Amino acid sequence: MTVSWAYIYEHPGSDPVADRVVLDRAGQRTYLVPVPDPVMAPAVAVDLLAEGVALIELCGGFALAAAARVAEAVGGRVPVGHVTFAADSVRGATRYGELFEAQPD
Repeated sequence: MTVSWAYIYEHPGSDPVADRVVLDRAGQRTYLVPVPDPVMAPAVAVDLLAEGVALIELCGGFALAAAARVAEAVGGRVPVGHVTFAADSVRGATRYGELFEAQPD
């Protein structure tokens, strides 16, 4: 039996289907799925359910409201986690966010 889970993260200009990475080893399948904008994440999450994903994890860069929309879209059919940062890493995460936002479209 293979257990599948997915990690959804934001990556500008990405295609959630064409750019995904699937690791399939030792009974575990992991989907690494980029979305160009968090607004696409709920639909991507629902599509992943059809592929048998049993757990969805969201990048910590997603706003809480975006994470809530994903959880609402899957309707409790699978757990939805949201990465958080330990207190000692918040400064670095904030700096990364600033660099990310400064990138040209």
